[in-house]
Amino acid sequence: MKEKLKDYQQVIIPAIFVFISIIFFYNDKFIIGSIILLAFIIYFYYLNKNEHSKVENGKRTISKLKLNINDNISNMLAPIALINENGDIIWANKRLTQELELSDTEGQNIISITRSLDLQKLLKCDKDLSQRIKIKNCIYSIYASKITGEDELINDVYAVYFIEVSNLRDLNTTKESVMLIEVDNLSEVLESTEESERPLLVAEVERTINLYAQKLKALIVKYDSNRYALSVIDKYITEEVNNKFDILEKISEIERGNKFELTLSIGIGRGGATPQENYNNAVTAKELALGRGGDQVAIKNNEKIIFFGGNTREFEKRTRVRARVIAHALKDLIYESSNILIMGHKNPDMDCLGAAVGLWSTIRQMGKNCNIILDNDRNAIEYYMNKLQDDSKYDNTFISRDDAEKNINEKSLLIVVDVHNKGYVSNIDLVEKVSRKIIIDHHRRSPDIVEGTLLNYIEVYASSTSEMVTELIQYMVQKPRISKVEAEGLLAGIVMDTKEFQFKAGVRTFDAASFLRSIGADTLEVKKMFNDSLEDYLVIADTIKNAEVKDNVAIAVCPSNVDNTVIVARAADELLTISGIEVCFVLAEINNNVIISGRSLGDVNVQVILEELGGGGHMNMAGAKLKLPIGESIEALRSSIDKHLK
Repeated sequence: MKEKLKDYQQVIIPAIFVFISIIFFYNDKFIIGSIILLAFIIYFYYLNKNEHSKVENGKRTISKLKLNINDNISNMLAPIALINENGDIIWANKRLTQELELSDTEGQNIISITRSLDLQKLLKCDKDLSQRIKIKNCIYSIYASKITGEDELINDVYAVYFIEVSNLRDLNTTKESVMLIEVDNLSEVLESTEESERPLLVAEVERTINLYAQKLKALIVKYDSNRYALSVIDKYITEEVNNKFDILEKISEIERGNKFELTLSIGIGRGGATPQENYNNAVTAKELALGRGGDQVAIKNNEKIIFFGGNTREFEKRTRVRARVIAHALKDLIYESSNILIMGHKNPDMDCLGAAVGLWSTIRQMGKNCNIILDNDRNAIEYYMNKLQDDSKYDNTFISRDDAEKNINEKSLLIVVDVHNKGYVSNIDLVEKVSRKIIIDHHRRSPDIVEGTLLNYIEVYASSTSEMVTELIQYMVQKPRISKVEAEGLLAGIVMDTKEFQFKAGVRTFDAASFLRSIGADTLEVKKMFNDSLEDYLVIADTIKNAEVKDNVAIAVCPSNVDNTVIVARAADELLTISGIEVCFVLAEINNNVIISGRSLGDVNVQVILEELGGGGHMNMAGAKLKLPIGESIEALRSSIDKHLK
């Protein structure tokens, strides 16, 4: 407006002077010209005075506005800026300059400090159109409000508010979680069901799962004969966590002539920044649920993983197709390698060593260089190691960690047997130095699995790693030349983990044992490997004598002179043979650590109880190691027992 007034003055005033001059000098009408001149001067005086008054008014208004701003919003917690319609910053409070680390905002445009801000959207001054922008690793919700001056000479001013929302819960997460459901034993259950009842059984399963999806108000898609994908609002997942996922129980109650219970494996992904990330979390979670034996729910919330269920015994898979496929893949990787190293877990037992020796023999038969890495703790395998050392064939078989490290190159292959958890591997530093590695294990899958493997053969339905290796070597070479002592090592591993074929001994377990027996394994020699000395037997008896039993759960502590884990495990085995004890835990303090060995007849999952303490294993057999005093360890164990039994 001021610019227009100036333009007006520059054009009109000279024109009026020319007009008056003409009147003075050409018409000889001096009086009239004087009157007109006087009128013009008076008019021009009042015009300028009015203009000056308006300008002063505007200045006073702006001054009051600035004073009001300084008094009220300069020290507010939220960063605030005043901008014009072009986005130029007129003023900014201290908070804005501090949080955005700006030395001076004068002359800057709002877009220069918020690159992705939509100025036109901002100037609409609609709070519902607030924009979330990331600035200096913080996320702000930005919106504006219009400030209109009291005079038309003042241009429109906009107050821009920066509200930090970085710490708002679930800001960077989707509201929907992804749930993947798999009926993990459908084909096996259908085989055990009369043909006429099979369609009804399948229909009942689908009906139960669809009703469950309706309950969760979820979008459900069936993408395979036994697999379903659901998109679920996250709050319903929280409700299911509180209900312990009763869908597991509802599925197991389905009876349509089937001889076995149906079980589900459910993987849930939540907490991701995108639906794709939640899906990836759900896939990983379902693999974990399946790898732990099924009949359970695994929830992966970014790095955090929790489990529910898992109280059904693993259902044996009778087919050996996977074993044959794995054997061929393993054979190819062995041929492609310059040398092969075999490693087990800390405090190796006969299942670990028997599997390692069986693989070593087969790999040597294939013409490849192979060694077994073994540490100094050999209490549980001393008898068998003495037998091997009597034969010169095994002189260079076992090497130390340092010797193994010298032989590592980019073509080396490391086979990890009877363990997949980083915390229990014999030497995790060496494992991480080898780029090509394979896992062969039968334990329920742990979230803390060794990463970067070329091949994972984790079969929770197998009784032992020795059983798995016995199957593999029959497919790796046409005629396995396994010696008598090597066959006995494999059979000892099966006998140990099945507790003499009492636990987890399926059809394939006896097939493997039959094969080993046929190539010379002596059952009497195997039995000698597990004979206790009189001294050890008295310590075991003393441990059992002091056991405390409550609600069919026994807890016993070994005497202070116990120095190996074998006695702890043997005491737990013996406790479980006593009538009235269905679950038992034996503790011992060894090398400043508390070792716990758990056993169950099957109704209680000792694995999930000891997982709470950082351990793992199977439903019937599990262990843990704590760095706590014995008293605190007992209390921690009791707390976990109470939690899971309840």
